[in-house]
Amino acid sequence: MPTLVLVRHGQSQWNLENKFTGWVDVDLTEKGESEAKSAGEKLEGFHFENAFTSVLKRANRTLDIILEETSQRGIPVLKDKALNERMYGDLQGMDKDEAREKFGEDQVHIWRRSYDVPPPGGESLKDTRERVLPFYKEHIEPMIKAGKNVLVVAHGNSLRSLVMFLEDLSPEEILKREIPTGSPYVYDLDDNINVITAEFI
Repeated sequence: MPTLVLVRHGQSQWNLENKFTGWVDVDLTEKGESEAKSAGEKLEGFHFENAFTSVLKRANRTLDIILEETSQRGIPVLKDKALNERMYGDLQGMDKDEAREKFGEDQVHIWRRSYDVPPPGGESLKDTRERVLPFYKEHIEPMIKAGKNVLVVAHGNSLRSLVMFLEDLSPEEILKREIPTGSPYVYDLDDNINVITAEFI
């Protein structure tokens, strides 16, 4: 029975500063490093054959810390921009409160929480899902079908895209799901990739 574990990176500097981050390559905070270490401690005893992450350092460093904590630094790791965070376009680098003042609270809420309305120059969750799923089906799903345990360390919206697919959630349902930083989300799956159990640990 294969296991798939999803982990959102630890707190980043721009998470701390309340900024839209997207594809900007900011690093972890001290708290983010601690969250990654805690995730690794929670995953003590899990054995992974493969790991996947984005090309952004906040996810890469979280993965490195987890593999260090679980003594699994030698496993194959594939980094790909398909797993990057949602691209926030013109909002990237902007303080979220400043964005509300400039564009209006309702408009910013639509950009952040609608399924298919992108911010100017950026991606919606639907757009993010459309690049995440082909990568998942080509690279991750075959590993799971082969019975291998897989770790994916990525970002809030790229992981929500996977959760939406794996749990067959509607656009309305996925918008209500939050994925906290540094908290492993563990799926036990059957051989057909049907979810048996799913829980944060």
